[in-house]
This record gives sequence, C-alpha cells and structure tokens, in this order.
Amino acid sequence: MEHALDPNQPIGALVYAMLFLACGLVLSWLMRRALRTALNHDRTDRIDQISLSFLSHLAVLLIWIFLATVYAHLIPALNKLGTTLLAGVSLISIIVGFAAQTTLSNLVAGISLVLYKPFRRGDRIQILAPNTNQFDVGVVENISLGYTSLRTDDGREIIVANATMAQQTMIKIGASIQPSAIENTDAGKPA
Repeated sequence: MEHALDPNQPIGALVYAMLFLACGLVLSWLMRRALRTALNHDRTDRIDQISLSFLSHLAVLLIWIFLATVYAHLIPALNKLGTTLLAGVSLISIIVGFAAQTTLSNLVAGISLVLYKPFRRGDRIQILAPNTNQFDVGVVENISLGYTSLRTDDGREIIVANATMAQQTMIKIGASIQPSAIENTDAGKPA
C-alpha cells in the first residue's frame, strides 16, 4: 500500500495523476456549472455573457495549469524534467511571441475590450474605416477575443481586429439595441 502513495514509484505517480485528473475534472465542472447558473438566474444585462464566459474559460485554464504545476513538483522525476524543459520553453515562447505579434496584440486587446466594456453587443457605434478614411456606423453583433463584428444599416458586416478597435476613437450613437433585436433583423435593419 505504501508503494501506491509513493510519488517516486511509477504506481504512486499514476495514482497521484488519477487523483489530480479527477480533481481537475470536478473543479472544471463546478466552474462551468457556476457559469450556467449565473447566466440562467440573471436574464438582465447586469452580467455580460461574453465576459462571464471568457472568465470561466480562463479560470478553468488556470485550474489545470495549477494542478499540472503541483503534480510536476510532487513527482520527483517530473520536477527534474520540468527544470530542464523550462529553458527550452522560454526560448520557444520568445520565438512564438515575435512570430505571432499581431495575433497576440489582438488577443490582449480582445481581453481588454471584454473586461473594460467600452461598448457592448447591441451598441450602435461609429468607427473610422481604415481603407476608405470614411466613417461607418454599425451595431455590434459580436466581440470575440480576436475580432469585433458590426452590422451596418445597409446589411454589410464589418469585421475589425480588436487591436484596431482598442486604438481608435469610437462614437456611441443612441441607446443599445437588445441582443434579441439583433437576431431578428432582416439585412441588419430592426424588425
């Protein structure tokens, strides 16, 4: 029985892996259930669904990273391997960071837009179109971590990178349109 709980033995490492996996699955399930409960109980616009969903996914990711880190420190063989791989990972992260600079800037800007909420889904905003140097007015249909999509009055869809959205001045026009009104539009015009 002592071998089953000894992290130096393969069977002990496997037992701890199963325990950490079960713990991670339970914590992830609880986080997702809390999100569903919060969304079902609050039908108003007090809780922004995009922010709540993003924060839930981020929390689940942090749970798994934490559990993997604790497991790697608990198992001596992985602790030594982790120290060796740390130098390689840091070099790879620098290379990936330079290669994905634009994508990462859109991701960071998307996180900022979701958390700071300068505009929400359903807001009618005016932005400067980069290629034409003309102003376009549209209703915010979706805000993802990479892009924001707007629907103009004439039915065009404008997809703008979040890094661009975070850097330009926008003008909110009128009150927000409820998300249900966006879904019931014909070519971008309210039903």
